[in-house]
Amino acid sequence: MKIPVALALAAALAGCSVDMGGFSFVSNERGTRTSSATARVSTQEAMLTPEGECSADVSLDPATRPLPKEIAVGITECELVRLKAKRPTDVLIGDNGKGQREVQVLYSEPANREIYMFTDNRLSRIVKPGQPEQQG
Repeated sequence: MKIPVALALAAALAGCSVDMGGFSFVSNERGTRTSSATARVSTQEAMLTPEGECSADVSLDPATRPLPKEIAVGITECELVRLKAKRPTDVLIGDNGKGQREVQVLYSEPANREIYMFTDNRLSRIVKPGQPEQQG
């Protein structure tokens, strides 16, 4: 009887996310000021928002893995942003008509432009002008 209850609970929690926020008042010799913080936690892998931010600060997904050493086909959207160590220039989010999420992430610098294409949160193509296209 305990196993069906545990399975039902696990199914109910699948895909859950929690947003927490708060503020505090801090006093010092210069007066009182307000500070705030927000944390996002998810049981799914984090994905990029249209603003180029990850949808969760912490992922509790059991498939969570360490950050890859390099940008390569198969990494997630948020792993790309962490490896690049800066917010993308632009993020386009849509679907491919098969119910799969498709994301194009653009990094534009004065001498270089890179486009990273994701299908269902996995890097599938890298396009850099002047270089052969990398596909998975």
